[in-house]
This record gives sequence, C-alpha cells and structure tokens, in this order.
Amino acid sequence: MKFFRILLLLWVFPLASATSAHKFYVSITKIEYVKEKSSLQIITKIFIDDIEDALQQRYDPSISLDTKKETAEADEDLKNYILQKLNIKINGKSVKLDYIGKEYDTDMLVAYIEVKDVKKLKTIEIENKVLMEMFPEQQNIIHLKTSKSRRSLILDRDEPSGQLNF
Repeated sequence: MKFFRILLLLWVFPLASATSAHKFYVSITKIEYVKEKSSLQIITKIFIDDIEDALQQRYDPSISLDTKKETAEADEDLKNYILQKLNIKINGKSVKLDYIGKEYDTDMLVAYIEVKDVKKLKTIEIENKVLMEMFPEQQNIIHLKTSKSRRSLILDRDEPSGQLNF
C-alpha cells in the first residue's frame, strides 16, 4: 500500500508542476513635476519583446528592437506608437508630449518624454493605452511625484485613464 502511495505521488507531482507560467504584462511610467523647470519629466519602461510585438503588428513585421537590425524607421515607429498611446491633460487642457529618446536596460525599453511650460499643476489626467490592444491583461502603472506628494494610478483595458488632483 505504501508503495502505491509513493508511486501515485511520483506520477501526480510532475503533472502538477507542469502547468504553464503566466506571462506578466505591465509597463511602469514615472512622472515628476519639476516646478523650477516648469516641466513634467516622464520615464516609461516597457518590456522590449512586448513593445516589439506591438510595433511588428502595427507597422512592419520585420521590426527588431535592441539588435543590430534596429533601424531609424523602427525608432520613429516606436516614437509614434508611444505618443499615440500616451495622452496627458494638465488642468483640463491637453498638452504636447516631447519624445526625447530611448535606451535599453536589460529586457526593458526606457523611453524619455517631457512636457514643457507647466506653470501650475492643479489636476493631471493621464491616459496610457500602451500595449492594451495586444494584451487584455496589460496594466500600465503610473507613479507621479511632486515636491509635496507622491501618487499612483493603475490603468488597464477597462480603465485606461485616471485623474489626480492637487
């Protein structure tokens, strides 16, 4: 009888541990209001393979990021994609996002964006739909820092935008 229990455990254990891993779909955007410079400084981090999939589907199946095959066109497509998916309103008015550039950090794409001429920050509405058309489980986490407070939002397909009041 003990032999059959051991045999059963040896048979069941590999089956239980063979479940597939669930992929995590998330981006993190840090926004800092720098009052002295009247600007919002934005850093957004997205997994390279996920953003590459989105760019391939939207623009060109041959797009390759963080490789020797990366082209200037791929960089322009990336810029356009991010600027289409990320929208910000300051004090109820849409603002222009200036894409500064990007770099790679291990398996993450790090994009730098700035909003100039922000004299006073009373409210900020952030819409971040990055990768939401690709992955229904996508969550875009926003961290906003001012000299007086730190606030966060978690945006998803059901709620792709949020507002913070100061």
